[in-house]
Amino acid sequence: MTSLWGASALVLGLAGAVSAEPVKVKVFIGAMFEIGANSGDRAGEYQHWFERYWQTAAARTVPGAFAPVQCNDDGVCGSILGMGKVNAAASMQAILLNPEFDFSEAYYLLTGVAGTPPARGTIGDVVWASWLVDYDLGHRWAPEEGTPGAPVFMPRKGYEGYRLHRLNPDLVAWGVRLSSGVALRDSDAARAYRMRYPEAAAQAAPSVKVGTHMTGDTFFHGPGLSAEAQYISKLYGADDYMVTEMEDNAIAQVIERLHGTDRIAAIRGAVNFDQGNPNETTLRHLDPAPGETAGGFAETVANIALVGAPLVDRIVADWAEWQNGVPAP
Repeated sequence: MTSLWGASALVLGLAGAVSAEPVKVKVFIGAMFEIGANSGDRAGEYQHWFERYWQTAAARTVPGAFAPVQCNDDGVCGSILGMGKVNAAASMQAILLNPEFDFSEAYYLLTGVAGTPPARGTIGDVVWASWLVDYDLGHRWAPEEGTPGAPVFMPRKGYEGYRLHRLNPDLVAWGVRLSSGVALRDSDAARAYRMRYPEAAAQAAPSVKVGTHMTGDTFFHGPGLSAEAQYISKLYGADDYMVTEMEDNAIAQVIERLHGTDRIAAIRGAVNFDQGNPNETTLRHLDPAPGETAGGFAETVANIALVGAPLVDRIVADWAEWQNGVPAP
């Protein structure tokens, strides 16, 4: 039989567990995949962040999320959200609604790899998103079923509220300013691969850029679909399409419904071009022969963290200035 003292202690213990203070999140970093372990092997999208912020942090399992959440003592938390809109959005919602975390004043940094059109970027670039645009919401038909050379996409009414998000220009400006002096990594393999493309932007060294991230569940590829992505971006009044990815607009929609979008930043590093060079077909570029890949993956995932970390660190270090909103840049 449990003693009166033992029963009281049990009740007090349970009450304490229930009333434990949630983690006050200052910055949440979301990546989409990792290749192996979170540390010590070939790095995917999450490893550099993990090694920078959460080497000693406990893994917090969140029901409904793709992977555990890690948080350090400074209020920087992060997780792998999973690839594709459904995976990433479901994970983000599960994390935001979990009572272990307080996201009421949190900032968000959405990160990952991407493709870029050779007319606008190159392998190793890191692009701050000014707009997040959904590539899929609308009507689309086969080219042979329309007017030759004309677009094969038309917006569908009713999607206006969530087919695109403009990110806070002040927060974008902070990100660009703080990362402007970062020395980006490059590789001989990436430098050689760039020379297959005639465009000046494709042949340039990696740099930090700003523009539209195009979110599509389909890994769209080739000059025709790249042009369509630019057409959609302009149709919606967004900036130039700079990178293709598979998650960010969907994640932003989840955050917007609960906390708004003023504190969302997104960066993507280009690990491939969104089309082949003039001497190869689109299908050949999608399925390259051994030794024919772009190169520069390791350097690009390192660049993503190098570019994004100064913003994370500034928010945490100057929390009194950031707590109530983005300071004037």
